[in-house]
Amino acid sequence: MWRVIGALLVIWLAVSVLGAVIKGLFWLAVIGGVLFVATAAVGWARRGNRQLRR
Repeated sequence: MWRVIGALLVIWLAVSVLGAVIKGLFWLAVIGGVLFVATAAVGWARRGNRQLRR
């Protein structure tokens, strides 16, 4: 599960950087940033749930 979240974070970061570098694709940077934050939040929430179960 952590590999999937990590891979998604890397992909969203790459999409954000690509959108920021290529002129006119600012919307791609915004979408990549939003998806990066959402994936990080999901990963953080799942980590918190695992600690509570122990």
